[in-house]
Amino acid sequence: MKLEKRVLFVCTGNTCRSPMAEGFFRKAVAGREDFISLGSAGVSAYDGDSISPETYDELKRCSATLTEFRSRSVTKEMLQEATHVFAMTEAHLRALTRSFPSYEDKCYLVCDFIEINGQSGLDVPDPIGMGSRAYKQVSKIFSHAIPALISFMESDEEE
Repeated sequence: MKLEKRVLFVCTGNTCRSPMAEGFFRKAVAGREDFISLGSAGVSAYDGDSISPETYDELKRCSATLTEFRSRSVTKEMLQEATHVFAMTEAHLRALTRSFPSYEDKCYLVCDFIEINGQSGLDVPDPIGMGSRAYKQVSKIFSHAIPALISFMESDEEE
């Protein structure tokens, strides 16, 4: 029996990167009962904001839409429930581990498990205000990172 993995994605405002990662993750694990998306949150989010129009468009283009999305700030309760928390940047990771040190062992960077230009552990760039091309670039990163995260979580279970 596979252990259930409960996943949370974290960025700054929870309107661009983390909801995009959430959408791609939900699509990738659709039909799998061992993966649960706890959604996404932001280290500096305003609760109740809508997903950015560019993020919505990019998710729709990739058939990975989110329904009834509203931004929210990361909480201790979210981290308690999660088995894996994936931050978009080193700054987000530091904010999480500084604010919630007892959950540090659950926190990773989205790009810890892939190489971009020969390097792993790079930040996912913030596309806000940069136009559709920037959102497509972030989408491309997630298209590589999400399968790698799933593989990591599956191999983590075997240890």
